[in-house]
Amino acid sequence: MNDPAPSQPPPAIRLTRWLIGVAVALPVVLVALLFLLPRGGPPAVHASDVSHFPPAELRLERRPLGAEPGFRPQITAVAVADLDGDGRPDVLASDGRLNQVFLYRRAEDGSWSETPLGDEVNVPAGLSVADLDGDGDRDVAVAVLGKVTPSDEPIGRVVWLENQGDRWVNHVVLDDVRRVSDVQAGDLDGDGDVDLAVAVFGYHHGEVLWLENRGGGKFRDHLLFTTQGPSHVPLGDYDGDGDLDIAVLVSQDHEEVWAFENRGKGDFTPRRLHRFTNFDLGSASLIAADMDKDGKLDLVLSAGDNLEVNHHYPQPWHGVYLLSNAGGWRFDARRLAAVGGVYGAAVADFDGDGDNDVVAACMFNDWRTGGAASLVLLDNDGRMNFTPRMLADWPTHLGVVAAGDLDGDGRPDVVAGSLHIYVPRSRAGRLTLWLSRKGGAP
Repeated sequence: MNDPAPSQPPPAIRLTRWLIGVAVALPVVLVALLFLLPRGGPPAVHASDVSHFPPAELRLERRPLGAEPGFRPQITAVAVADLDGDGRPDVLASDGRLNQVFLYRRAEDGSWSETPLGDEVNVPAGLSVADLDGDGDRDVAVAVLGKVTPSDEPIGRVVWLENQGDRWVNHVVLDDVRRVSDVQAGDLDGDGDVDLAVAVFGYHHGEVLWLENRGGGKFRDHLLFTTQGPSHVPLGDYDGDGDLDIAVLVSQDHEEVWAFENRGKGDFTPRRLHRFTNFDLGSASLIAADMDKDGKLDLVLSAGDNLEVNHHYPQPWHGVYLLSNAGGWRFDARRLAAVGGVYGAAVADFDGDGDNDVVAACMFNDWRTGGAASLVLLDNDGRMNFTPRMLADWPTHLGVVAAGDLDGDGRPDVVAGSLHIYVPRSRAGRLTLWLSRKGGAP
């Protein structure tokens, strides 16, 4: 025997209940759509369009640099600089897994040596080379994150690695701050010594500081800006008045680029250069370069950070962006190319045709499929149109990249570091060189 059907309320009551249900559900649906749909940014493209590219014509020789990858390598910064003044560029790397800054020098026979600089530091990050104590040799300023994962703990530092000839000595010049992601050196107050600009990324709280060099290894900190997520502070004379200004990349849902105009004697005026409307953009790095060779410094921004979401795959708005310096503190933003998961970039004339190209390092890409690019050349046609070409698909998870003539043949080479937040599945690397060889593009 069937159960009796339940009695139904009158039609008017059923309609009222339905309307109430719609009124309750509609805001939830709208909020969900706001989070699911991309907010602003360039037109959508398929994920494969930002992951796979035709091969570049450059002939590059790939080789590992330094220690073996080990477990979950975390190279958090690389820099190319002639640290010992012998005329041959060296490579500096911050290793967040080994808690050490390493120096790599090339010998006459082409081999490379690996030397730890100073004592261990707790997850070193951004690096800057300068004579901080005025004794005629080059020291290294180190941004100390304290940990790679998000935190507002006061675990950040700035460490000065003093070059004492036969050894390197650690000095803490800023302490008791949140995670420090970048430090850059230059004379910011015009008094003839080297000061420091500092990005305190933090997590929910951060700030931008400049450290005034008071001599004798002492620095006085000055607050410029309070906000979450400052990640990079490239220095340059952006307004052409002869002194160093500070550019700042601010991520963490802000997705803004700021500048602090140097007015002299330690006085800085803040200027917001650009704000992206897509708060999911994932800005990851910022470098200064005169891309169009017009005598004005531009800014190149990499956007491909997916650490704040659960799906670490390329997004249609990822890519390399140019903030072109039009003068008068106006910077015009456009995307040079769509590249999935791009985290770092380096600028040089890689193909020898007289214009500036870009090499982009991909930390997040569709590593599940073969041929997803980890290193991409943005080839400049001479008219500031850029075509992405694949240079490598392994090692994967390349978080940082730098360029310079590392083998003395007159052509720019590339060094990149892998930053594995999670356990790598395959194609893991630590530090990798790509040396330019004859026989590629003219």
